[in-house]
Amino acid sequence: MINSKIALIFPGQGSQVVGMGKDLAEKYPVARQTFQEADDALGYKLSQLCFEGPEEQLRLTEITQPAILTTSIAALRVLETRVPKPCYVAGHSLGEYSAHVASGTFSFADAVRTVRNRGKYMQEAVPVGVGTMAAILGMEFEKIAGVCRDAAQGEVCSPANINSPEQVVISGHTAAVERAAKLADERGAKRAKLLPVSAPFHCLLMKPAQDRLEEDLKKLTMHKSVYPVACNVDAELVDDDLRTLDTLLRQVTGSVRWDQCMRLLIGQGVETFIEVGPGKVLCGLMRQIDRSKSCLNVGDEASLEKTVESLSKPA
Repeated sequence: MINSKIALIFPGQGSQVVGMGKDLAEKYPVARQTFQEADDALGYKLSQLCFEGPEEQLRLTEITQPAILTTSIAALRVLETRVPKPCYVAGHSLGEYSAHVASGTFSFADAVRTVRNRGKYMQEAVPVGVGTMAAILGMEFEKIAGVCRDAAQGEVCSPANINSPEQVVISGHTAAVERAAKLADERGAKRAKLLPVSAPFHCLLMKPAQDRLEEDLKKLTMHKSVYPVACNVDAELVDDDLRTLDTLLRQVTGSVRWDQCMRLLIGQGVETFIEVGPGKVLCGLMRQIDRSKSCLNVGDEASLEKTVESLSKPA
């Protein structure tokens, strides 16, 4: 694998788990320092919530988002010194901010504060119970788009995360999403299940959050990205600051086109993907997108050693 093109990919919300980042912080000063930086930037002990919980607090969107970002960047900083440089980076939803930190687009401290606010704005955009999300498994995207159109009946219902050929998550008003899940079942989906989420992300109901986030994004000090970032909303490579700001803004109400982003990178010759941060959700999706590609992960000491060893083998 030594000579293969590498892309770093960063997870989004849903990958959080109590204890994440703890063993890296205990063993590596650079990881410990990353959590300290986040604590200082936010003014509270995010590190303690990551390492010890409680879980219900870690699940609050405005805590989850900076927590996953911080764990991802701590893992990245440990990994960076031990593997070849990537050719590309990408992140799923919130993970796109981690990707931009990895690429030097903006500072880690700025990113942590921005995603804390992003989480807060997203949570406050829609009263609890008004919106929800559902995963539809084993159904073609065009059919899912049709199901959303037919189920909307004047409400919001649209594809939110196009994760793989096997999995699309839809989002919108609760009644519309429930109708869509029922329709998908009737029209031959393998499975349609409502998700235990706190808000209907990546749909038009998030417009109030998008409007509030715009002010925060405009205040960021932006730099030209070191590595091209595959952006969620357009599934295109981005490396200039104006385009970055625009894509991160539109991402709040737009679909995460993860399947297309991964195919874009595969089309650029990427053979090895490394999921950097808690969990292995993105490696699972890669198996559904293209099983011939290698997907490694780094979230703790054991997975770090395994990944470094895999990368040192001749391709």
